[in-house]
Amino acid sequence: MDRRSIIKNAGLAGVLADGIAPAVHAQAAIRWRLASSFPKSLDTIHGAADVFAKAVKNMSGGKFEISVHAAGELMPAFGVVDGVQQGSVECAHTAPYYFFGKDETFALGCAIPFGLNSRQMTAWMYEGNGMKLMRDFYAKFNIINFPGGNTGAQMGGWYRKEIKSIADIKGLKIRIGGFGGKVIERIGGVPQNIPGGEIYQALEKGTIDAAEWVGPYDDQKLGFNKVAPNYYYPGWWEGGPQLDFFINNKAFEALSPENKAIVEAAAAQAHSNMQAKYDARNPAALKQLVGAGAKLRPFPKDVMNAAFKAAMEVYEELNSKNENWKTIYADYSKFRAEQNLWFRFSEASFDRFMQEQKL
Repeated sequence: MDRRSIIKNAGLAGVLADGIAPAVHAQAAIRWRLASSFPKSLDTIHGAADVFAKAVKNMSGGKFEISVHAAGELMPAFGVVDGVQQGSVECAHTAPYYFFGKDETFALGCAIPFGLNSRQMTAWMYEGNGMKLMRDFYAKFNIINFPGGNTGAQMGGWYRKEIKSIADIKGLKIRIGGFGGKVIERIGGVPQNIPGGEIYQALEKGTIDAAEWVGPYDDQKLGFNKVAPNYYYPGWWEGGPQLDFFINNKAFEALSPENKAIVEAAAAQAHSNMQAKYDARNPAALKQLVGAGAKLRPFPKDVMNAAFKAAMEVYEELNSKNENWKTIYADYSKFRAEQNLWFRFSEASFDRFMQEQKL
């Protein structure tokens, strides 16, 4: 051993002998529980929570672990906001619009009919005012949010009977998640807010006439095509629904700066991973569904027009009676107008051209 090593080791021994701790401090292990609003069978949407938990564990060297619990294990699918707010669990993974009954403003953090698409939603959150505005709102519920995935534009769902005009919506009992039901109701439908794991049974038994979930990959897993052959598009109520990780404010603030950064980075990883999975897996699933007899149909123009008109009426009414909504929707709608102007000349025109080609 050379002289410098002897001096270095002697110096370290002296420091330890004097009771002075080294610069790197051992951190206590952290164990959180996450309540999901989704069944384990859906590896795309439920799977985002698994991606999040795995990333947190890996980045912390195993010192920060989050156990993931599917809907119904710790609490009902639609009970997770109460669970996080009250501190029964540290975090949840869910679709914010499920909780529009508490306040319609929750829907703006996820999707509203004829709202932002997935890229626009991410832009509003990260580069617009979306994150700040929604966090100010969620703070009223003791929650801080992190974007936790996006499905991309969804399909319009499975229908027992063909929808030929707006008249066929009248009295139709349709499972539709969250806020979109307000517009369905206004154009004559009867919305049903049913958790993902319970939809098939309701459709099979005839308790409902139609159901939407996400798109081909998940729909095929859930088997909706076996009981309702007509597959409509687009899901105008969900142009780009964002999922969120809801975290109890007290639990988050108790974390070290390093662990807060880990949570943020892990959520961002899960956010991008979810849509990548859907975009990669939906095409093959759609082909298989059509091959098995699914009848692809666009919504009639009069249905789209009536729904759009009804949605704008709903938003105007909410502006006059819900201050939380009014504040955030003003920014959201301005951002939407600017994004649509840009996408009209870029993404939309490119996409239209490419879709017309024989590749």
